[in-house]
Amino acid sequence: MNQTIDIIGAPIAFGQRKLGVDFGPDAIRYAGLLNRLKDLDLTFNDKGNIQVPKLDLERYLSEQEGARNLPEIVEVSKTLSDATSESVAQSHFPLTLGGDHSLAIGSISGISQHYENLGVIWYDAHGDLNIAEESPSGNVHGMPLRTLLGEGDDQLVNIGSEGAKVKPENVVLIGMRDLDSGERRYIKEQNIKTYTMADVDRLGIQQVIKETIEYLKDKTDGIHLSFDVDGLDPYETPGTGTRVPGGLTYRESHFALELLSQSNLITSMDLVEVNPLLDQGNSTAEQAAVLLGSFFGETLL
Repeated sequence: MNQTIDIIGAPIAFGQRKLGVDFGPDAIRYAGLLNRLKDLDLTFNDKGNIQVPKLDLERYLSEQEGARNLPEIVEVSKTLSDATSESVAQSHFPLTLGGDHSLAIGSISGISQHYENLGVIWYDAHGDLNIAEESPSGNVHGMPLRTLLGEGDDQLVNIGSEGAKVKPENVVLIGMRDLDSGERRYIKEQNIKTYTMADVDRLGIQQVIKETIEYLKDKTDGIHLSFDVDGLDPYETPGTGTRVPGGLTYRESHFALELLSQSNLITSMDLVEVNPLLDQGNSTAEQAAVLLGSFFGETLL
């Protein structure tokens, strides 16, 4: 990593209904991320946390029609889009710490302004490919990838620039094990390259990452990695809000990040859904910091 890393905290909780995920960026910092980057002799700027609207608890927990907390998410997405766009414009590596996964609407909207064919690796238990009309919950953290592909509320779709930010053929889903019916249908219709947990079990994570790199490297001019800690098995990462058993192991995820780092193809990254209020002794944030260390070049020997 010879770029300056811009660490951008996005303490957003509006995309889901469990308080605490907005503390994620600071929990990851507290878990030693900055010291790890220092030990690796990497150049980085901790840009702090972006401003987010004050959380109105009564509204936050209320029943809402359509996409929940839409005005707040639009505001956060615009702010984050500006921050990540500025980072890329300076030839830096934007690392966005969440916060819930709705933040990817903002981060990728800003990043995509600097690429013609941005690739996206979505490392997650969920596809996040819902639209409000089909979403069982109305939670926007289950909609960001569909929004970035150009479908959803116009206010979110058109952040940063008008229309889709990513093409379906430039997306790879890894770790899928909880998809709603509309998401399954959309994946098949758009022929999105998908590795379920059954595929990971059958092929092994090394082959999955190798195939992902081969699939994206020649048709993209940058690749964004959106890494949700719920992609890991909740036995190992309890501090997250949408836990699904049977996920990727901590060791598999280390290896995946090491391989992606060695490819020299990843140009930006999100790490999302660390929730300290659901955690055990900040262990999930600590694992997140160690995983980021692996991605940025930390090795045993």
